[in-house]
Amino acid sequence: MQHTDLAEAVIVPNLPWMIAGGLVLGLVAILGWVFTTWLRVKHGYPLETSWGKAIEPKVTTETAERIKLLTGENAQLRAELGAIKDRLATMERIITDEPSKLAREIDALSHEKGHA
Repeated sequence: MQHTDLAEAVIVPNLPWMIAGGLVLGLVAILGWVFTTWLRVKHGYPLETSWGKAIEPKVTTETAERIKLLTGENAQLRAELGAIKDRLATMERIITDEPSKLAREIDALSHEKGHA
């Protein structure tokens, strides 16, 4: 069997399948790269250049000011959330305490206020 016979018998009839397989393999590689990049972004890993060097975001004065404002707002919201948690704990205690105990505490407070 000669080389031309091999090409005509095996390669040429299967050429569409070979091309389709190559295209599918290339598509899978590209989709895999897109998926791994998405995972890195989602979980906060730094993106890298083709040479493996991390791409650092450039911090300008505008972004630094935004970070400062967001940090202050975050601290304010955390303090407010802490106050709400304290109030909620007090409300839960009032609701779950025995009614007679609550009535005694209210009476004790009103007597203290009346004597003051």
